[in-house]
Amino acid sequence: MKNDETVIRTNTHLNTSMDAMEAAKAKYDENVKELLADPQVLARILQHTVEETAGLSVDEIINCLDKNSIEISSVAVEPGMTNMKKTGKVEILQTEDTVLNEGYITFDIKCALYIKTSRIKIIINIEAQKSSSVSALNYHLENRIVFYLARLISSQKGIEFINSAYDDIKKVYSIWICMDAADGEESINKISLSNKAFYGKEYTFPELNKMCGVVIRIRKVKNIEESKNTLIAMLEDLLADEQSQIKKEKLVRKYNMEMTVETRRRIDRMCNLSDVVLERGLQEGLQKGRQEGFEEGREEGRQEGLQKGRQEGREEGRQEGLQKGRQEGRQEGQKAIAKNMFHKGIDIEQISILCMLTPEEVKTILEDN
Repeated sequence: MKNDETVIRTNTHLNTSMDAMEAAKAKYDENVKELLADPQVLARILQHTVEETAGLSVDEIINCLDKNSIEISSVAVEPGMTNMKKTGKVEILQTEDTVLNEGYITFDIKCALYIKTSRIKIIINIEAQKSSSVSALNYHLENRIVFYLARLISSQKGIEFINSAYDDIKKVYSIWICMDAADGEESINKISLSNKAFYGKEYTFPELNKMCGVVIRIRKVKNIEESKNTLIAMLEDLLADEQSQIKKEKLVRKYNMEMTVETRRRIDRMCNLSDVVLERGLQEGLQKGRQEGFEEGREEGRQEGLQKGRQEGREEGRQEGLQKGRQEGRQEGQKAIAKNMFHKGIDIEQISILCMLTPEEVKTILEDN
């Protein structure tokens, strides 16, 4: 029981750092979505997944994108909320019911694509997913994709079509980028409706292609051979853990990607908050904090115990040691995290906010080698 309490007390000294880490990881996820929604990146994803873009160049696809329609984590998935803006007002009255007493989730990225040569509009949804594993998600990913596709269709009523004008329904794509493929298992799979005759002559349904799900499984491991698929190779390079300048040069050289001011900004922000760097800093802080806390606790407990008596001295020494260990462990954890952030290009002001330190304290940590 004593050992369990000691572990719990020692771990609490990194609570502040862990809270800052969670905030930084959430910011990193947001920056990944912003980068995937960048027209230079978005157009290349659509070029390889949306059949209506066949034969179009990247620049032509960018011109087909409705830039004003690109929304990131702001469109609710739940019934009755998909057409609600951030102001909380519904653009056009919806007949669908909201789901009461439940929180709501949003589409990662949602936009409209206008194929001008064919005069058609397509609604696009892109999702960034760390895992496609049933054990990690507690559900089958394909079921969630079907739900998203259904919502993209049903939310068009009153917006894209009214009454029974179902032929005005726009085609929808839900594209999922999953980052958990093992080496050699990267893939692109499509999910769509199909027709099969059970009896008699097969009947043709020309409008059966309104819904299409795409699952892109990329690898997030180092030192692997480049994928033979251009889209997967580009996404793996885009989301790899490497310095911003190296990433930008690689994307230009290998994929002829134009580095606009906005594209550069989004790449810089994502690289500066790489979750790999943050996780590394957290682990180093946890490990060093635990070690320092236990060592100081044992040593102080031993010294105090010899002076004041076995039982009383040992208990008081343990408490004092744990207190000192917590303090030094917290400091060591913050130092490790701050140094990793600085080496990744994050400025001192941002580090001070994320680690809850003053700028002067951050400067002292960085000067202490």
